[in-house]
Amino acid sequence: MKRVLLGAVLLLGGCGAAAGLKPAEGDALPVAPYGATAPPTPADLLTPSSQARPQRNDELLRQSELRRTDEFDLPPN
Repeated sequence: MKRVLLGAVLLLGGCGAAAGLKPAEGDALPVAPYGATAPPTPADLLTPSSQARPQRNDELLRQSELRRTDEFDLPPN
């Protein structure tokens, strides 16, 4: 049992890619977007845009503030 577990750990340990990414044999990178002078590099394609990963707003409430009245918060009829 321990040998099987050790073998599995060694096999799975080799799955990580240590080299840079490049397209498969015979394939090319995507064409350059409209208006770009060069096609994007693999690093450019892997970097998420600010729209894909927006910055967090961790502004803490520093003092109590009264909520404004909500005219749509009506009692049930």
